[in-house]
Amino acid sequence: MNEYKKVKNILMAILIVNLLVAFLKIIIGNYIGSYSVSADGLHSLSDSASNIIGIIGVMISSKPCDKEHPYGHKKFEVLSSLFIGIMLLFIAGKIIIESILQINTSQSLNLTVESFIVLVITLVINVIVSRYEYKAGKKLNSYILISDSLHTKSDIFISIGVLITLVLIKSGAPIIIDKIVSFAVASFILYAAFKIFKFTIDILVDRAMIEEKELKEAVSDFEEIKEIHNIRSRGSESDIYVDMHIMVEPNMTVEASHKLEHNIERQIQDKINQNIQVIIHMEPYYKA
Repeated sequence: MNEYKKVKNILMAILIVNLLVAFLKIIIGNYIGSYSVSADGLHSLSDSASNIIGIIGVMISSKPCDKEHPYGHKKFEVLSSLFIGIMLLFIAGKIIIESILQINTSQSLNLTVESFIVLVITLVINVIVSRYEYKAGKKLNSYILISDSLHTKSDIFISIGVLITLVLIKSGAPIIIDKIVSFAVASFILYAAFKIFKFTIDILVDRAMIEEKELKEAVSDFEEIKEIHNIRSRGSESDIYVDMHIMVEPNMTVEASHKLEHNIERQIQDKINQNIQVIIHMEPYYKA
């Protein structure tokens, strides 16, 4: 539960930073008349929305097991990430539609040194936030922090593209480049959504988390195990479930088999992932 509290506090702090960055970009975009900067601001605003969704997801996920949810509530964190992906799709669609509608609109940019400096500062902030959030996600084994950091990372590449575009326009490049970059912004957002969809759907449809070969190698030094089959795994990095059938000598006692099960689970956790829960079905082994 302490890990969930840490994740929640990190998301709260990043939410404040992302809101500041988003509003700065939107204000500057409107001030200098750049739709690509405003689109970048909308994407940053989606970072803030993803933080809020993440906080809600973490709060629900931290609830203990109950009769209706014997495996806990951890998949609510995954569902919140799936919602973030859907939200990104709507934002990308909005940017694409508005860019098409304004493709023939002529305008001039009012880019000042001050506004350019502010945009660079917001870029640096995004870099710091993304790296910090990713490291914290790895340390706390939090999928929502890792996925949210990847979302913020896409914002970094978008901001770099927007800054380069503004410099080119200021140097005399045609204004239509600003609209073209808006499409590039939308494509980055769509890519971030795709990555979120892929990972969350893999978890929700119980895609195998660990290869059979890796699990067999992890317990290969147990002499009591004669054969392993029907290996299955599912879950996420922070919550993995493994079940397998192992064959042992038919005269093994209940006490010995119980001890073997615990030793196997402990060794799998030590060699592969500490968040693995193992269910073992014992079968008698008879020589052919």
